[in-house]
Amino acid sequence: MNKVIAVILCMLFVSVGSNISAAEKDRQGSKDHPLLTRMPDFYINDYSEKDFDKQEFIVQDGKKVSVEGHKYYIQYDLNQGAKGPGELKVVRNIENALTKIGGKVLFEGERPWKSTIKLEKGGKETWVAVWAYPTLYRLTIVEREVMKQEVEANAEAMGNDINTTGHVSIYGIYFDTGKAEIKPESDAAIAEIAKLLKNNNALRVYVVGHTDNVGSFDANMKLSKDRAVAVTNSLISNYGISSSRLKAYGVSSLNPIASNKTEEGKAKNRRVELVEQ
Repeated sequence: MNKVIAVILCMLFVSVGSNISAAEKDRQGSKDHPLLTRMPDFYINDYSEKDFDKQEFIVQDGKKVSVEGHKYYIQYDLNQGAKGPGELKVVRNIENALTKIGGKVLFEGERPWKSTIKLEKGGKETWVAVWAYPTLYRLTIVEREVMKQEVEANAEAMGNDINTTGHVSIYGIYFDTGKAEIKPESDAAIAEIAKLLKNNNALRVYVVGHTDNVGSFDANMKLSKDRAVAVTNSLISNYGISSSRLKAYGVSSLNPIASNKTEEGKAKNRRVELVEQ
């Protein structure tokens, strides 16, 4: 009799256990990306990693940007019997995790829910695309080294360019996307501009702001002018340069020096120029 009861209890235990979510094993050789933990009750069902590959990411207005670099593809599937969190919750969790450390959401869509996030951190540019479905979500991640600016702002080099061409592009002046407040890491470049002007008291310049072609032309026209004004104000208030020697203008994306079809080209086009009056 006791053996019969034991068998019945064992069968009941198996029956109840079959209704509990079963934790599946990750695919062999797979791993989470260092920037992101996984959603609860998910396991890695598909995974690939390539030292160098290309991926197109959706950005503003549904346009696509091709990014090359170290590429990860990770598909997370819901454990058997587990209740899914919902597609939007998955996307929001990933967006929030990355924006907390400086990432920017470049695109969001639905049917299915998806998002593109870009993070610049530690000299590396990381692009993340997430696609969420009821029982799974996919991450495509490309890590690209941010282009290193080989030529830094230098008063002597700036003076040589102005003497030979009448203008010089200044790199090393930084702004947040869509804003005109100068970031602190720009101090060295602006100090070199001030040194140039102090070494040549007769020099008067137009300070000209340039943007890439992302966003509307009118908005970029205002932004480029505001950034030029911010640079002139810094030179006047922080370095004692006379306002009569500086005039600020903005030209939006009217004068690119590289193609706006690549991120490297856009980075070159986002600049401040000094033009001899």
